[in-house]
Amino acid sequence: MANRRLQAKCLCGGVRIDADVEPQAIGVCHCDICRRWASAPFMALKASDTVVLSGTDSLGIYESSAWGERGFCNRCGTSLFWRSKDAGHYAISAMAFDDLGDAAMSDQIFIDSKPAWYAFANETKTMTGAEFFAQFASEEDKPNG
Repeated sequence: MANRRLQAKCLCGGVRIDADVEPQAIGVCHCDICRRWASAPFMALKASDTVVLSGTDSLGIYESSAWGERGFCNRCGTSLFWRSKDAGHYAISAMAFDDLGDAAMSDQIFIDSKPAWYAFANETKTMTGAEFFAQFASEEDKPNG
């Protein structure tokens, strides 16, 4: 399915996001940082780099790693997105969208960081943290074989 332009917002409506997203594919991150930030696994839609943010006077940005940062509303506290520092990759909270239609969970990353006390029933593609990071390794960093 082609990307669709959808709108998302925080709880108080102070921050709004207009983005081209993959509406059918909700990804889940179980990494320690996402779980602390979202108080749960972070469920998100991948967005292209055509993200438009409004209400930026209420937007807080937290640098959570050497390569990424997280956006949240500094009035109501809603966790809104993760983005690469070059702003080329966004993962926008699936919970911030009003209507995702017939979206489905498609994949889970950092599955090796997921606590044993919860599990999703959905059949999805899963990746460990090492497998996820391996996607971004340069060709000379990849092992021969």
